[in-house]
Amino acid sequence: MEFVSLTDLADGCARLTGDPGQPALAVVDLSTTDWSSPVVATAAATLAERSIVTLGWSSVALPPTSAAVLDALTLTLAPNGPGRSWVSVTDAVDDIAATVAAAPGAAITLASLLPATSRADVYDGLQLESLAYSTLLAGPEFAAWRAATPVAVVPPDDEPVLLDRIDDDLAITFNRPHRHNAFSRSLRDALIEGLEVARLDRSIRSVVLSGAGPSFCSGGDLDEFGTAHDPVAAHMTRLGRSAGWLIHQLRGRITVHLHGACIGAGIELPSFAGQVVASSDTWVQLPELRMGLVPGAGGTVSVNHRIGRWRTAYLALSGRRLDAAAAQEWGLVDVVR
Repeated sequence: MEFVSLTDLADGCARLTGDPGQPALAVVDLSTTDWSSPVVATAAATLAERSIVTLGWSSVALPPTSAAVLDALTLTLAPNGPGRSWVSVTDAVDDIAATVAAAPGAAITLASLLPATSRADVYDGLQLESLAYSTLLAGPEFAAWRAATPVAVVPPDDEPVLLDRIDDDLAITFNRPHRHNAFSRSLRDALIEGLEVARLDRSIRSVVLSGAGPSFCSGGDLDEFGTAHDPVAAHMTRLGRSAGWLIHQLRGRITVHLHGACIGAGIELPSFAGQVVASSDTWVQLPELRMGLVPGAGGTVSVNHRIGRWRTAYLALSGRRLDAAAAQEWGLVDVVR
């Protein structure tokens, strides 16, 4: 793996466009940078126009004067730094490089998408995410993952979601414990029905969303991935049947209780809620890039708006788990009990 410096970037010696056959990742060594040099501003301007994944790395804490460079990078690994554009997991370079090497198209798409969805409102952000996701569904990286991952028959669900109203309170419970509440079409549709009840009935004061069994939600049901053969129709369905958009609309009345595994949709959807409460055994993960995809349940919007695009990029590009304490520290959950 080759490192470049800010001087290399300022001099135009590093290629930052995602042309076919060119590297999809540039790792920028920030450890020995002279942050008072005029090179810094030139390099920051160059990074702002990049289309590939740009990973900053430093073995030392970064000063406030590094903020413009860190803002322009996809993410930075450093012991400390200004704002929230850095992550103190300095040993994740190899994991990120492996993800980018395995799915360069998806990684570049993510790097371009996150800045856009960070600036967009929720509905526009969901449209941008869905367009990117649908494009990748039709691409070779997802096709390779799907071909290597056998599809099993998804067992039918009698009640994928349970609804229980007591007075002015509505409880919505994911009820596929045998599949760790994997987010299937049947679960999505039943969840949307429950959320619509709350949206249309203003007498419902509060909604509590939780999951039965050992996990809140293990993400999209992998045996259903790629079964829609028309990416345009899939895009229209994703927008028209968006649980994340409904949770956002109900954010002032909805609390989500997390426990166990919260993977993909299992953290992307809760992040739209006004209040997220996590048990101490909660862990979150965004593994979609390993499948040649970006998060597709709204996470490039919801997680992004909660913790910033740089830490969202870290979760997606590293594929690493985040425990409940770190999720609370970052603002991904509000309370740990």
